[in-house]
Amino acid sequence: MKDHIEVEGKLQPDAPVQKQISLWEIFIKGIWKDNPGLCQLLGMCPLLAVTTSAANALGLGIATILVMVLSSMVISIIRKVVVQEIRIPIYVVVIASLVTAVRFEIEAHFPELYQQLGIYLALIVTNCIIMGRAEAFAGKNNLLRSTVDAIACGIGFTLVLFALGAIREILGSGTLFVGAADLLGPWAKDLEVHLYNPDFSVLIAILPPGGFFVLAFLIAGKNYLDTRSERIAKKKARIRSVNI
Repeated sequence: MKDHIEVEGKLQPDAPVQKQISLWEIFIKGIWKDNPGLCQLLGMCPLLAVTTSAANALGLGIATILVMVLSSMVISIIRKVVVQEIRIPIYVVVIASLVTAVRFEIEAHFPELYQQLGIYLALIVTNCIIMGRAEAFAGKNNLLRSTVDAIACGIGFTLVLFALGAIREILGSGTLFVGAADLLGPWAKDLEVHLYNPDFSVLIAILPPGGFFVLAFLIAGKNYLDTRSERIAKKKARIRSVNI
């Protein structure tokens, strides 16, 4: 016999309990299915402004991952003691404190990268991806699930940053990963590649309009792969039904 609850003097059946998705599904959603940059179109300001080179994009991506993971962990831990009416200001304080610490570390150990990222490093505080995951997931789930979600969304966003930065750098400058030594150390100097004469480069690629064009092609590519996989799955389902 189903349990019932009383609502305004009437007996109502209990609402069905939603099944929690697995950690693997959370990870895949952050990386691909609900990618913050390609699907939710969040964090557009740094996504388009910093991605003029692959090294800058990777540097901002790593900083974003650190802040996102640490903030989600802290918010998940304190979620039960935070008063709901003031949760947003508390989340902002937590995120701002972590961004400040990460910014000081980058300024101390990677001064060249710090100069390249400029104000966009401090603007991680206002990155709607971090606040969105804190509000939508970390504030409602335990530490493990919140950490996995933050890692997945951070990696997904960083992959988009890096792909966008690499494509724009190749097309607009004829190079790839120039400045990697500033991010990864002297050993990364060998990763810097000069592909062709910059006189033949497509200058618009490293200008603001180029960021929109390249991002549009990346989104179109993801949508094509998604629809293609759906078509293949439907075709296999029809074949199985015919065989039965």
